[in-house]
Amino acid sequence: MSGIYLHIPFCRQACHYCDFHFSTTLKHKEALLQAMHRELHQRREEMQDSPVETVYFGGGTPSLLSQGEIEAFLEQIGREFSLSPDAEITLEANPDDLSPARIAELAVGPVNRLSIGVQSFMPGELRWMNRAHTAEEALRCLEATSRHFDNYSIDLIYGIPGSRPETWQQTLQTALGFDPPHISAYALTVEPATALQSQIDRGLSGEPDEDRTEADFRHLVDTLDAAGYAHYEISNFGKPGFYSQNNTAYWLGKPYLGIGPSAHSYDGRTRRWNVAHNLKYIRALEAEESYFEMETLSQQERYNEAVMTGLRTEWGVALGRIRDEFGPQFLDYLLRQAQPHLEQQCIRREEERLLLTQKGKFLADGIASDLFMITLK
Repeated sequence: MSGIYLHIPFCRQACHYCDFHFSTTLKHKEALLQAMHRELHQRREEMQDSPVETVYFGGGTPSLLSQGEIEAFLEQIGREFSLSPDAEITLEANPDDLSPARIAELAVGPVNRLSIGVQSFMPGELRWMNRAHTAEEALRCLEATSRHFDNYSIDLIYGIPGSRPETWQQTLQTALGFDPPHISAYALTVEPATALQSQIDRGLSGEPDEDRTEADFRHLVDTLDAAGYAHYEISNFGKPGFYSQNNTAYWLGKPYLGIGPSAHSYDGRTRRWNVAHNLKYIRALEAEESYFEMETLSQQERYNEAVMTGLRTEWGVALGRIRDEFGPQFLDYLLRQAQPHLEQQCIRREEERLLLTQKGKFLADGIASDLFMITLK
């Protein structure tokens, strides 16, 4: 199994918290899409031994693409790669781009899953984040989506400064009112060089409160568990049969091809990332010059990645995989490092796997770092 990710780096406006690569002008859109088609063609040999089972249009705001532009990418992938006939094809979308007519159009095309960036149903929170849509647009969008798509996800953000338990509860209950098959929920983080970081530095905004964020997370987990969702990855909750195949492949360490400026690729041993600059990317593809950097991961780095990704999921870290792929010394190290967390009941051992407990899920990043193998120089 493998996947293809297409990074569409255009947005109508900049969300204050976002540090992804994007542009708020469509000036070079046509040239950039042509460059992405060139990159796909150049890399057509890279996944010939593995069927492509997920295609993910991310960004940015891929819902700014026309139906024809979406279909052109998928037609090329079908010609030049081994695209599975039942591949999961996801389009990230913002509610303001998804009118009922656009949703109906998408539903009869090749896209079979939408990932909708709602983030909140609270008007004040949407304004604080500088989202392009309103709460009313989100509601209209989801009403139409639930009629036309069996498979879709609602994206939410918690831990917003100034939010209250009752506003987070209202957002969750509003989302659940649509009975979506999948929900992704992310803790707000302050990334360097974002508008949010600048506002905090100038005293115009408060920082996320860790206690409030943890309380929101615990309420999220309890609420979605009661509603029948499996918490299969720290930020992802799905009904049976509706896990995101794209997300699952990433967390299980499957290979993927990243196309477009700033997109990352991974083949199990080598990581590659494209230049995060639209014009540099376009010009390099036109001139047939290099537009990416790459690194080969060491055994230690691959072990750390296997621990980090595995620990975040319901499948946990497979001890047999660690032993077979990295050697008994890595397994011994992992078990020694995990012992304090086992004693604190943040990790449990089950059927030769290490899994986070409910107590440990909010501490996932810190626990993973304790299990990493670090060579001091």
